[in-house]
Amino acid sequence: MGLIIQAQPFFALNPGNVTANQITIKIAQTTTPSLRTLAAERGIKIGTAVRDLPLKNEPNYQKTLAEQFNIITPENVMKFEPLRPTPDSYNFEKADEMVAFASRNKMNLRGHVLVWHNQLPKWLKEKKLSRDEAISILRDHIYKVVGHYRGQIMAWDVVNEAMADDGRLRNTIWLQTIGPEYIEMAFRWAHEADPDAKLFYNDYGGEGRGRKSDAIYRLVEQLLLKKVPIDGVGLQMHVGLNYTPRPQEIANNMLRLSELGLEVHITEMDVKIQDGYGTRKERLVAQANIYRQMLQVCLKASNCKAFVMWGFTDAHSWIPQFTNRPDAALIFDENYQPKPAFYALVELLRQPVEVR
Repeated sequence: MGLIIQAQPFFALNPGNVTANQITIKIAQTTTPSLRTLAAERGIKIGTAVRDLPLKNEPNYQKTLAEQFNIITPENVMKFEPLRPTPDSYNFEKADEMVAFASRNKMNLRGHVLVWHNQLPKWLKEKKLSRDEAISILRDHIYKVVGHYRGQIMAWDVVNEAMADDGRLRNTIWLQTIGPEYIEMAFRWAHEADPDAKLFYNDYGGEGRGRKSDAIYRLVEQLLLKKVPIDGVGLQMHVGLNYTPRPQEIANNMLRLSELGLEVHITEMDVKIQDGYGTRKERLVAQANIYRQMLQVCLKASNCKAFVMWGFTDAHSWIPQFTNRPDAALIFDENYQPKPAFYALVELLRQPVEVR
């Protein structure tokens, strides 16, 4: 038994006001192919962030993950704090388990993240660093981590969220101690550690056109002018029913990045429903449409190569804890049952292939 979503014309740009009668939902006897099978036929990676505890302990989590996705991102276990508990020690155990799971299930893997201002160990945050010390710590971290996984990681988020919302560089520990050069340095070190891995700058709030996306564009443009080895930009796509960028603006942004020769990945997509309008059923339908629109933008962009969500089951979403409000932002519910958003993605991927 499967749920088939037959989309009528796309919802208006304020999807929270859309009612359920604008999309036809019907139950039919059908065998629904997996997302990973359909995505492979369209030449795109489809994936999700993965948590270590449910991956280890929950058979439904493991089964759904392996069946549906062909690329994964470690949600936490490759960040600086869990990987490097002391200045002189690394703990790769949990990250290695995730890499092994990906290998067993023929999945690609996005490494996340080498340079970020959050989830840093206490020893680093409390240490008064000279510029030379900061450079040494960051360089050694990148060489060690990327080198450890050399040949096993398809793409790395090298630098994450370095741009503030006002379009200036975020005032992070790395900017304070090293200066803006830390971004260029990080990409060069990562490339030296694994020349075959694709290297990405990753950020939120820069998916459409605007001050922040313009600043990100200028940043990566300058890196390319300096011949810094950067391959792409990650658009996180944490959105909601009442604040989703216009699809055409995202398409325009992807196009200008393509003109620089850069790939684009949608890297962390989820769609909050807590601030939407209407019944829960209407909000889930509106959510499905947003997922569909964003995947359609990616499919139409020649440089969009991956569509990755920040989790796949509402049982393990970061949003309720972050907002302190219940939500249902992902494509499977807390019981691992597919939601309208899942079927919207399936329906779109099953459509005839367009020339990209």
